[in-house]
Amino acid sequence: MKNELKIGIALGAGSARGWAHIGVLRALAKAGIRPQIVCGSSIGALVGAVHAAGQLDALEDWVLGLTWRKVLGFFDISFNGGFLKGAKLITYLEDHLLDRSIEELELPFAAVATDLRSGREIWLREGRAADAVRASIALPGLFTPVERDGRLLVDGALVNPVPVSLCRAMGADVVIGVDLGSGRMARREGAGRRDKSLNMIEVVAESINIMQARITRSRLAGEPADVLITPLLEDIGTMEYHRAEQAIAEGRAAAEVALPQIRRLL
Repeated sequence: MKNELKIGIALGAGSARGWAHIGVLRALAKAGIRPQIVCGSSIGALVGAVHAAGQLDALEDWVLGLTWRKVLGFFDISFNGGFLKGAKLITYLEDHLLDRSIEELELPFAAVATDLRSGREIWLREGRAADAVRASIALPGLFTPVERDGRLLVDGALVNPVPVSLCRAMGADVVIGVDLGSGRMARREGAGRRDKSLNMIEVVAESINIMQARITRSRLAGEPADVLITPLLEDIGTMEYHRAEQAIAEGRAAAEVALPQIRRLL
């Protein structure tokens, strides 16, 4: 590996499918590939921040123990700007995994959020790590927005689902992108499958997934990653956070397929 090359990893949005990022990071580490810069959007920001804090083992243990009942317990209901406030989830992260500022993390880290009023892409590179994560995962219609520095922030996936550009801005020479959505939508279109009846939350979530997949294709066409990892996750629903074992395994498998291409670049 060429020591002068700085590796960045852009962990993409994808709700419950985001646990696949754990498998990706595990496979890369096993191969001796350790990104020096970590960026994330939405669930990618959560996994990325925890990884940058050196707490990936603890996160993996926690998500593997999630049941559907436990998942519901973390999401407190609100009817002011979204169905879910997310306060319980963020409190857990602060108490167990992200009890420090971004500046104190072991690796350079940044998250993407969206300014709800202007539509601008916001890069969160300082302040409390848990607060940055909470802003980046604020999926419109599901999670309530976050107020920060006079802005109302929502999910970063609305503007930059796989933040390759942010990795490059932070100094990465080689960027590994992890896209959890575009391949999923393409496979579902090709299969011509019909979904079962969806409840209101699932309709909102699937609608946003379609939008994110289109945005991802557009952003990656103009700002391509050097290597793009696309785990096979079409069967994992937006809110199925209890299916971590399958997501992690798929992430690991997809990263292993990409290893020869990564090694050629390095």
